[in-house]
Amino acid sequence: MFAIQDALADYLSWILAFHIIAVIAWMSGLLYLPRLFVYHTQTAPGSDGSERFKVMERKLLRGIINPAMIAVWISGPLMAWLTGAYLDTWLQAKFALVLLMSGYHGYLSARRKDFAQDRNTKSERFYRITNEIPAVLMVFIVILVVVKPFS
Repeated sequence: MFAIQDALADYLSWILAFHIIAVIAWMSGLLYLPRLFVYHTQTAPGSDGSERFKVMERKLLRGIINPAMIAVWISGPLMAWLTGAYLDTWLQAKFALVLLMSGYHGYLSARRKDFAQDRNTKSERFYRITNEIPAVLMVFIVILVVVKPFS
C-alpha cells in the first residue's frame, strides 16, 4: 500500500494542477447553470427558446459540471491521503463545505430535470438568489485552503 502512495506522491504537483482545473470548471458550471435557469424562466414552455435552454442546460451539466465534480472528488481525497492532510481540521471543514457544494450540485440537477419536463415552479428571482450559493461557499473554501485557520 505504501509503495502505491510513494509512487503517487511523485505526481502530487500534477494531481494538484488537475484538481485546480477541475474546481475551476465545476465552479464555472455551478455559477452559469442557475443563470441559464433565470433566462429559461423568461421563456414559454415548449417554445423554441425554452427548447434551446433545455439543450444548453443538459450539455452544461453532463458535459462539464458532472465530470468536473467527479474529478474534484477523485483528486481532492487522493491529495488528502497522499499528504496526510485529511487529519487537519481546516481540511475537514473544507470537506464539509464541499459536501454542501455537492448537495447544491444535486439540487441544480433536479431543477434541470424539472425544466426538461416543463415543470419548473421556481421564479426568476429564486434562481438569481440561489446563484450566489456557490460563490459564498467558494469564498470560505479558498480561505480555509490558503489561511488554514485551524492548523
